[in-house]
Amino acid sequence: MINLAQKDIAHTFGKFIVTAMGVGMLLGIVLIMIGVYRGMIVDAEVLLTDINADLWVVQQGTLGPFAEASRIPEDLKDTLKVVQGIDKTTALTFQNIQLPRNTKPVRVVAVGFNPFGDINPVNPARIIAGRNINKSHYEIVVSEKTTFQLNNKIPLGRNIYRVVGITKGTVSSGGDPLVFISLKDAQELQFSYSNNRIRNDRARGIKNVESHVVNTVIATLKAGYSPDLVAQHIRDAQHKSVYTHQQQRTILVKNLIETAAKQIGLFTAILVGVSTIIIALIIYTMTLEKMKEIAIMKLIGIPNSMIIKMIVQETLLLGLLAFIFGNIFSHLIYSNFPKRVVLEAPDALSLFFVILLASILASFIGVKKVISADPSTAIGG
Repeated sequence: MINLAQKDIAHTFGKFIVTAMGVGMLLGIVLIMIGVYRGMIVDAEVLLTDINADLWVVQQGTLGPFAEASRIPEDLKDTLKVVQGIDKTTALTFQNIQLPRNTKPVRVVAVGFNPFGDINPVNPARIIAGRNINKSHYEIVVSEKTTFQLNNKIPLGRNIYRVVGITKGTVSSGGDPLVFISLKDAQELQFSYSNNRIRNDRARGIKNVESHVVNTVIATLKAGYSPDLVAQHIRDAQHKSVYTHQQQRTILVKNLIETAAKQIGLFTAILVGVSTIIIALIIYTMTLEKMKEIAIMKLIGIPNSMIIKMIVQETLLLGLLAFIFGNIFSHLIYSNFPKRVVLEAPDALSLFFVILLASILASFIGVKKVISADPSTAIGG
């Protein structure tokens, strides 16, 4: 049996392929946008996974330290050590800073921690050059994204910091590179005022602000203890907000990413809709171009079902080729985006079924035109 779709596509093969590539680029952008959302989730969990704390203790009534500002006393880490079930504790600070660079400053999130404490937030597996911080002052571990090299000197505040380590894949929940400094240096950067500010405050009768504060105290538990029960005990005794590892993950995903996820989802839906319309218009145009041939087919007795089959096959093949080109396009360009893009096979498979459905719906326009075609137009046309 003659395959009409195969014959028709062979007749306009170049045009068909170029059209599929154009639609494929649009589908590639759809895959990239889905990958951006996946990348946001991965970025949000990088530091949370590396620290792997059971409990996050923050200022009462806040969702800190990532979703809201939080300030608590540093010595709370010592108080929590006597709580039944607590194994290790440490204090951390988080702050957005700009690292000066020759071309332009680079925005990073600085994590302040005690290099001699019980819990170290720097994952040794992520260090690709140098070492971790082992001094109380003036050392910094940077992400490779900052482009700084070992032993580079970076001025921050009133001091100069030396790069002693470089990490790979360390980013904040917002996708900015992470850098690590000692807790004492971080407190000075975040909570200490300039000399002029101190003099002005003294003249106004305001005492110096205490700098021994942190954004959060994290804790790990001994085996056999429930994080929820220990967290509730700390809330009751210390009047602080306490979140388990899973609760902190939910805060990061829901509070920090939810709005962006909805926006990306809306754009994705719009692009899929646009792709469906474009495929429908292409099939409609292709059908119009061969209306005379379709009328001749009807005149010589070829049934509508065979002609409709040709239209549906061409539409499905167009959608399939567009999907293939879209995958190729997305995998060629995703690494050039400034933030992480994660392309996953299940997302591509879901898009594949959506495009198949969209192609079938788009073919109805061509099918309707075929059914309404008048065989008599083939005579004298």
